[in-house]
Amino acid sequence: MTLERILLSVGPEDRDHLDGLVDSTADVAESTGATVYVLYAFSDDEYDELLERMDADEKSGGLSPDEVAMRHDSVRIPGDRFEELGIDFEIRGVAGGVPSAQVARKSDELDADVVVVGGAERSPAGKAVFGDYAQQVLLDAPCPVLYVKRE
Repeated sequence: MTLERILLSVGPEDRDHLDGLVDSTADVAESTGATVYVLYAFSDDEYDELLERMDADEKSGGLSPDEVAMRHDSVRIPGDRFEELGIDFEIRGVAGGVPSAQVARKSDELDADVVVVGGAERSPAGKAVFGDYAQQVLLDAPCPVLYVKRE
């Protein structure tokens, strides 16, 4: 199996754990020459709040999720690292709906060979109450998923 496209999914919970996600993604991308798609999955509230802060009206076609993602630190930081390492990358954003479903949809749309997602260990009760984003991506993605455990 040749890896040509890697989808790195980042979200609000990954801000303090970007190094591990980027390192794991870079290891795979460097050894295969794959392009990395850094995807920020916005929650509805976060996306609306960012549009408001940027003084952009979603209904008037102000900024697309890709454009908002390009301005987001959680995406710019990995992008800067990939650029330093000479890894081809693109920045993408998705908003609306369930983020894990959006990641699965985008990985299918981009024909990703692998999705990289981070997560933390949770108790069964914690998963039941709060859900588990990484677990849903593992179940829904149309390709293999590399799970990077947060430290």
